[in-house]
Amino acid sequence: MLRAVKYGETSLIVTVFTDISGTQAYIVQGVRAASARNKAAYFQPGMMLDLVVYAQPNKNLQYVREYSASYIYKTVMDDVVKNAIAMFCTEVLLRVLPESATMPELFEAARSFFRALDEEPAIGCANAPLYFLSVCSSLLGYGLKGSYGPDTPYLDIQEGGFSAHPPTVPPFTSSEDAHALSDLLETQGFTISGNVPMNADMRLRLTDWFIAFMQRHSEHMGNIRSLPILRTILH
Repeated sequence: MLRAVKYGETSLIVTVFTDISGTQAYIVQGVRAASARNKAAYFQPGMMLDLVVYAQPNKNLQYVREYSASYIYKTVMDDVVKNAIAMFCTEVLLRVLPESATMPELFEAARSFFRALDEEPAIGCANAPLYFLSVCSSLLGYGLKGSYGPDTPYLDIQEGGFSAHPPTVPPFTSSEDAHALSDLLETQGFTISGNVPMNADMRLRLTDWFIAFMQRHSEHMGNIRSLPILRTILH
């Protein structure tokens, strides 16, 4: 689930990242009615659902016929830190996913990420937003080029990666920041990414840098509204 918008008195229009049809919008009828017994909670951003929909050709909006949780969160919805991370990552997906394009690798990566976020202790999740940005950019086809080293100690947003020369276009980062991001990019999996040493200020600087990098490659990225909340929670 990426987004839910009220529709009429009792319904929702939901935007969903699906495994077989990419990003799709559906109408869920009556889910906000008093008799629905809080079923609208199924359609919070970040929820993982199994859906059965009416597939009607030549219609922009299809209707959801049946729905159920494919995974029930144990901690994400109640833990302040994890919930802020989930909201941020869900919004990133909403902004960068091309409409109706099937992206099975990114779908599986996102599903694995949200399950790992639910299972990992909150103290090990601080690097998760930055890790998620790196996964998304890589699977969307514009991952960072190269890695940190004695000959490439700089992050250059114009070149889209690590460079031998100081960047001339902001945002600028320190060599220490570039080294930390390179270490994060080399990790294989959510859990290991939490072992990369970063302080709060470094994470925020690198998150800002990575968002600016992704904005250069996605015309729909725009500003991430949940970022100020994430900053407050993780600082």
